[in-house]
Amino acid sequence: PAAVIFDNDGLTLNTEDHWTRAEVILFERHGRTFTHDHKLQLVGTGGKAVEEALVRMLDAPEDAGGALVAELRELVAEELARGCAPMPGAVELLQAMRSAEIPLALCSNTPRRLVDGALRGAGLSQAFDATVAGDEVAQPKPAPDPYLRAAAALGIEAAACIALEDSATGAASARAAGMFVIGVPSVPGVTLDGVADAVHRSLEDPALWARLGL
Repeated sequence: PAAVIFDNDGLTLNTEDHWTRAEVILFERHGRTFTHDHKLQLVGTGGKAVEEALVRMLDAPEDAGGALVAELRELVAEELARGCAPMPGAVELLQAMRSAEIPLALCSNTPRRLVDGALRGAGLSQAFDATVAGDEVAQPKPAPDPYLRAAAALGIEAAACIALEDSATGAASARAAGMFVIGVPSVPGVTLDGVADAVHRSLEDPALWARLGL
C-alpha cells in the first residue's frame, strides 16, 4: 500500500473500555442503565449522530444533545488520564510498517484533546506521520471527510491508501473515501462483513500482515 490509515478507538488503542466506563457513569447520572445494545449503537459514531443517540437513549430534551456529549467527553478524559494501552499487535504492526517506510496516519472520530491524550498515555504520540481528529472536519465518520483529510495530510491519493477500522461507521467512511478497508472488530457483536473489504480477527493476524505486504 502507498499508505495505511489507522482508526484510533478500539483499533489502535484499547480505549473502548474507557468509553464504556464513561458511558455507564453518564447513564447512571441520568437514571438509566447502559446496555451492550447501547454500546453497539454508539461504537464509532461522532458529531450529531452521538447527540441524537444520547438524547434518544436517555429520553432527554432534544436540545440537550450537546451538553450530554460534552459531559460524556469529560468523563472519557478522566478515564484516559489514568492511561490506556495499545490494542494487541498495534505497536508491533506500527513498528513493522515504519521499518518498511510506509506512510502512516491516524484517523479518529473523537476530538483532538481526547486523541492526543490517549496517544500520549499509550506512548504513541510520535507513531504517525499525520493525525486527524473528529472536530477538525466538516462531517465526521461515516462521511468520507476524515479519511480524505488524512490522505491529503500524507500527500497521497485516497484510493492508494488502506484503512484499518473496527466499526461499521468508520469502515463506511473509509470506503466512501475510496479506500480499501480492512475490518478488525474489537467490540463483541460488531460485524464488519459486507462493510469492510476484508475482515481479520486482530492486528496480530499473520494474514493481515501478509495483506499489508509485511
